[in-house]
Amino acid sequence: MGKKFDAAVAKVEERAYKLDEALDLVKQLHFAKFDESVEMAVRLGVDPKHSDQMVRGSVVLPHGTGKKVRILVFAKGEKEREATQAGADYVGLDDLIEKINKGWMEFDTVVATPDLMGAVGRLGKVLGPRGLMPNPKTGTVTFDIAKAIKEIRQGKVEYRVEKAGIIQVTVGRVSFSAQQLFENADTVLDSIIKAKPSSSKGKYVKAVTVSSTMGPGITVDELSIGHGVS
Repeated sequence: MGKKFDAAVAKVEERAYKLDEALDLVKQLHFAKFDESVEMAVRLGVDPKHSDQMVRGSVVLPHGTGKKVRILVFAKGEKEREATQAGADYVGLDDLIEKINKGWMEFDTVVATPDLMGAVGRLGKVLGPRGLMPNPKTGTVTFDIAKAIKEIRQGKVEYRVEKAGIIQVTVGRVSFSAQQLFENADTVLDSIIKAKPSSSKGKYVKAVTVSSTMGPGITVDELSIGHGVS
């Protein structure tokens, strides 16, 4: 694997690529035997330690993520039935909270109705660090359970800036066409730029890189993303 990675690195020129060129190169450099995820990392000129500079949100990718997402929903009564009918993988409350507290984590995204967030909040130390805590800003705290599940199935992804000022998000798989990857990545970048905090000063998008799960990072010319990144 080391030789294959080194060979891939050797094909990456020491320059910034246009977004579509970079994603096409990600596909060309793919060498693993599985359908790797394509990841995008965006370094922002914000300080997440300040609450007014926290950048987070969600967006539905035009072509989805290519991944089967396991959805857990905290709901009771009629909303529990709605979640089940909409295709959630796991639905409940106390039983799921107990399982999670015992270390069970076989799910990828979490949705909850607002009235249950008091109980769900007790899982903050478990779900929070993993980016799984339901949040109204990402549409995962809602009474419209069916809509939330539908959007997730259609390819909704959440993003949140990390302590180092970086957002990392999946924009597809190497089996996608370069155009599909470009449209997904472009949609995410547009959403991140629209989420720019008013308190953010100076250059907002400082760096963008794309890569496959096993492949090298490829630098994107931020001026090529076309959304005004100052």
